Amino acid sequence: MSLDGTVTTRRGTGAVSDGPVGGRLPDRAAVARHEARGTGVVVAGGSYDMQTVAPLATALGAAAEKYRKVVLDVSGVAFADSSFLNLLILTHRTTDLRLAGPTPQVRRILEITGVDTVLEVRETVEDAAAC
Repeated sequence: MSLDGTVTTRRGTGAVSDGPVGGRLPDRAAVARHEARGTGVVVAGGSYDMQTVAPLATALGAAAEKYRKVVLDVSGVAFADSSFLNLLILTHRTTDLRLAGPTPQVRRILEITGVDTVLEVRETVEDAAAC
Protein backbone atom coordinates (compact mmCIF):
# COMPACT_ATOMS: atom_id res chain seq x y z
CA MET A 1 0.00 0.00 0.00
CA SER A 2 1.59 3.24 -1.12
CA LEU A 3 0.62 6.69 -0.01
CA ASP A 4 0.15 9.16 -2.89
CA GLY A 5 -0.20 12.24 -0.75
CA THR A 6 -1.48 13.82 2.40
CA VAL A 7 -2.97 17.29 2.68
CA THR A 8 -3.91 19.10 5.88
CA THR A 9 -5.95 22.28 6.03
CA ARG A 10 -6.63 24.58 8.96
CA ARG A 11 -9.75 26.52 9.76
CA GLY A 12 -9.65 29.80 11.63
CA THR A 13 -6.77 30.91 13.79
CA GLY A 14 -7.31 28.51 16.69
CA ALA A 15 -4.92 25.78 17.66
CA VAL A 16 -4.97 22.53 15.77
CA SER A 17 -6.18 19.61 17.84
CA ASP A 18 -7.04 15.94 17.45
CA GLY A 19 -10.35 16.16 19.30
CA PRO A 20 -12.96 18.55 20.61
CA VAL A 21 -11.47 21.44 22.54
CA GLY A 22 -13.83 23.41 24.71
CA GLY A 23 -16.78 22.09 22.72
CA ARG A 24 -15.15 23.07 19.40
CA LEU A 25 -14.57 20.66 16.56
CA PRO A 26 -11.04 19.85 15.40
CA ASP A 27 -9.61 22.61 13.21
CA ARG A 28 -7.93 20.41 10.67
CA ALA A 29 -9.07 18.24 7.83
CA ALA A 30 -6.64 15.72 6.38
CA VAL A 31 -6.73 13.68 3.21
CA ALA A 32 -4.56 10.74 2.13
CA ARG A 33 -4.78 8.51 -0.94
CA HIS A 34 -3.69 4.97 -1.74
CA GLU A 35 -4.81 1.88 -3.67
CA ALA A 36 -6.39 -1.35 -2.39
CA ARG A 37 -7.51 -4.25 -4.62
CA GLY A 38 -7.36 -2.08 -7.73
CA THR A 39 -9.63 0.49 -6.08
CA GLY A 40 -8.71 4.07 -5.31
CA VAL A 41 -8.94 4.76 -1.59
CA VAL A 42 -9.19 8.26 -0.15
CA VAL A 43 -8.88 8.59 3.61
CA ALA A 44 -10.60 11.63 5.14
CA GLY A 45 -10.15 12.86 8.67
CA GLY A 46 -11.19 15.88 10.68
CA SER A 47 -13.96 18.34 9.94
CA TYR A 48 -15.42 19.17 6.54
CA ASP A 49 -17.34 22.29 5.69
CA MET A 50 -17.27 24.94 2.97
CA GLN A 51 -13.84 26.15 4.09
CA THR A 52 -12.11 22.77 4.36
CA VAL A 53 -13.69 20.50 1.73
CA ALA A 54 -11.54 21.61 -1.26
CA PRO A 55 -8.55 19.25 -0.65
CA LEU A 56 -10.97 16.33 -0.29
CA ALA A 57 -12.68 17.33 -3.55
CA THR A 58 -9.29 17.41 -5.27
CA ALA A 59 -8.32 13.99 -3.91
CA LEU A 60 -11.66 12.42 -4.87
CA GLY A 61 -11.49 13.97 -8.34
CA ALA A 62 -7.99 12.60 -8.93
CA ALA A 63 -9.03 9.15 -7.69
CA ALA A 64 -12.15 9.19 -9.90
CA GLU A 65 -10.02 9.98 -12.96
CA LYS A 66 -7.70 7.06 -12.26
CA TYR A 67 -10.05 4.38 -10.85
CA ARG A 68 -13.45 3.04 -11.84
CA LYS A 69 -14.23 2.42 -8.16
CA VAL A 70 -13.31 4.78 -5.31
CA VAL A 71 -13.66 4.11 -1.59
CA LEU A 72 -13.82 7.06 0.78
CA ASP A 73 -12.71 6.05 4.28
CA VAL A 74 -14.72 8.36 6.55
CA SER A 75 -13.79 6.66 9.83
CA GLY A 76 -11.81 9.73 10.88
CA VAL A 77 -14.42 12.35 10.01
CA ALA A 78 -15.52 14.25 13.12
CA PHE A 79 -17.88 16.70 11.40
CA ALA A 80 -19.43 17.00 7.94
CA ASP A 81 -21.97 19.47 6.60
CA SER A 82 -23.90 19.91 3.35
CA SER A 83 -20.69 20.80 1.49
CA PHE A 84 -19.40 17.32 2.27
CA LEU A 85 -22.69 15.70 1.21
CA ASN A 86 -22.73 17.67 -2.03
CA LEU A 87 -19.19 16.48 -2.76
CA LEU A 88 -20.22 12.86 -2.18
CA ILE A 89 -23.14 13.12 -4.59
CA LEU A 90 -21.10 14.91 -7.27
CA THR A 91 -18.33 12.32 -6.98
CA HIS A 92 -20.86 9.49 -7.17
CA ARG A 93 -21.98 10.88 -10.54
CA THR A 94 -18.48 10.45 -11.98
CA THR A 95 -17.36 7.17 -10.40
CA ASP A 96 -18.54 4.20 -8.36
CA LEU A 97 -18.13 5.83 -4.93
CA ARG A 98 -18.37 3.78 -1.75
CA LEU A 99 -18.03 4.92 1.87
CA ALA A 100 -16.22 2.95 4.54
CA GLY A 101 -16.33 3.11 8.33
CA PRO A 102 -18.71 6.00 8.89
CA THR A 103 -18.55 7.62 12.31
CA PRO A 104 -21.87 8.08 14.13
CA GLN A 105 -21.99 11.72 13.01
CA VAL A 106 -21.42 10.82 9.35
CA ARG A 107 -23.87 7.91 9.51
CA ARG A 108 -26.52 10.23 10.96
CA ILE A 109 -26.17 12.85 8.23
CA LEU A 110 -26.24 10.11 5.57
CA GLU A 111 -29.41 8.60 7.04
CA ILE A 112 -31.21 11.92 7.60
CA THR A 113 -30.61 13.01 4.00
CA GLY A 114 -31.12 9.59 2.41
CA VAL A 115 -27.64 9.56 0.89
CA ASP A 116 -27.10 6.16 2.52
CA THR A 117 -29.66 4.75 0.03
CA VAL A 118 -27.68 6.12 -2.92
CA LEU A 119 -24.14 5.14 -1.89
CA GLU A 120 -22.74 1.79 -0.81
CA VAL A 121 -21.82 2.17 2.86
CA ARG A 122 -19.65 -0.52 4.46
CA GLU A 123 -17.89 -0.92 7.79
CA THR A 124 -14.37 -1.39 6.40
CA VAL A 125 -12.34 -0.30 3.40
CA GLU A 126 -11.80 -3.96 2.50
CA ASP A 127 -15.57 -4.62 2.43
CA ALA A 128 -16.22 -1.49 0.39
CA ALA A 129 -13.50 -2.35 -2.13
CA ALA A 130 -14.76 -5.92 -2.48
CA CYS A 131 -18.45 -5.20 -3.06
